This record gives sequence, structure tokens and C-alpha cells, in this order.
Amino acid sequence: MIDTGFLALLDRFSLIVNKRITSNYAGSRASTSYGSGLTFKDFRNYVAGDDIRAIDWNIYARTEELFIKRFEEERNITIKIIVDSSASMNFGEKLKKFEYASMIGLGFTHMALKNNERFEFSTFAEDLETFKAKKGKSQVLTILNHLNNTTAKGKSNFGKSLEEYKKTVSSKSMIVLISDFLFDLEELKTVLYRYKKTEVFVIQVLDPIERNLELHGDLLLKDAESNDMVRTFLSHRLKEKIKERLNGHIFEIQDMCAQTNSKFISVTSDTPIFDTFYEILK
Repeated sequence: MIDTGFLALLDRFSLIVNKRITSNYAGSRASTSYGSGLTFKDFRNYVAGDDIRAIDWNIYARTEELFIKRFEEERNITIKIIVDSSASMNFGEKLKKFEYASMIGLGFTHMALKNNERFEFSTFAEDLETFKAKKGKSQVLTILNHLNNTTAKGKSNFGKSLEEYKKTVSSKSMIVLISDFLFDLEELKTVLYRYKKTEVFVIQVLDPIERNLELHGDLLLKDAESNDMVRTFLSHRLKEKIKERLNGHIFEIQDMCAQTNSKFISVTSDTPIFDTFYEILK
């Protein structure tokens, strides 16, 4: 069962979202973005080419000078959280990677509610399953109940899932991708470049056994997604080689994220959740 006791600890964090976009003008051209959802900002002198609808005639009546009103346009953002629920996420000695990833996802929904932002929660394995964006604490409870009744299984179909998901993403979205990312990184690279104009968090969750490889001797290994079995002897030399490959895999993700201005963090599931959010949001 997913423990939600940590959510109260996140109240000291603030999910920083740039939700106000100044509707001034581009160059000397006035913005035509008037209507509902606008908050008055200030005045400035009228110049030729400005929209005359923005002129404050009350000021003109008193001063015989032309001033226009400037506004800020309130644009609600949707936090889109996507958690890997494929079979590889079902691994974990004390806490399954899927459970830890779900806690991170729930933490983002909690902060979205705190900031009065819309959010949308999805899981993916072979297919993408999405909860429609709503407001209200009842939605978090619905998601929690679903996650507690979900067993991570099936193959990861990350590329296809996120390709379909792109249709629902606008410039007013923030994407949070949570996975172990132990799959072909060409899929991730393609996705990140398609989402390049969107704020993206890439959060890798690994089990301490995977990260530190605290195993040795004769082992029978099973591929979580294909169920293939292989027997091997894990020598010190082989351990170092595997760790080197994993580090290279992580550095490759880090480099992809740097190239696409995405935020990347890699954590193990024994990390206190508060520390993980501190690292994500610092």
C-alpha cells in the first residue's frame, strides 16, 4: 500500500509555475488578448498603432493625454504526471519502484492542488491510461485507490504512449515523466525533442540493488518484461562492467535532458521522499 503520510511534509515546498503571461505588446504593437481572465497591471503612454480599445478615456477627460491600460493574462497550466507501470517497475526489495514512483506522482498532484492548478495523472506500460484533469481532493483519492490496486506488469511502450499523448499537450502544460528508463533511450530522445517547447521533469527511479549491484556469486536472473531466465556468475569484474554501463545509461539521459532543457534527477527508492522533492524543486 502507498503511504501518503509524506504529503503534509510537502506543504513547505512550492511548485513554481510561470502561469502569468504579460499581455503587453510585441514591439510597438498592442496585444489583442483582451477579454475574460485578465488582471489589470499598469498604464503606459499611447503610441500610434496601439489598440484604441485599450485607451483609458477617464484619464483623457482629466488630463487630455492618452494612456492605455496594460493587463496580465491569467493562464491556467495543467501538470501532466506520467508514471511507468510496466513489469520492470515491479522490482524492489523493500519498496517497489512503482510504489515509489507513484508517491512522487501523488506529491506533484498534492502541490498542484495547493497551487490551484489542474493536473492529469497517467500510467503507461503497453498502453497509456489517463485520468482526466479535474480539481478537487477527491480526484487524488481516486488516483490513490487506482494505484494501490495496480500491479506493474507488461512491456514498456514508452515511445508509442507518449507519441499519442502529445496530442493532448499544449504550451500551458508541465510534463512529469517518472520511470526507471531501462529501455532503448532512442525512444526517450524522440519524446524529449517532441516536447522541447514544454517544461519537462524526467525522474528516474531505481532500486538500490540495481544502482549499487550488491549481489555476487551464482545467480539466476529473470527479465521482468520478457520472463527470460539466464544463469550467470557475478564476479567483481562483471559487477564493475555492469555498473559502468548503467552509469553510462544515466549520463546519456542526463545529456538528452540538458539538450532539451528538461530537468533530470535519478533517485533510488530508499531515498526519503522529502529529500527527493527537495532535489527536484530546489
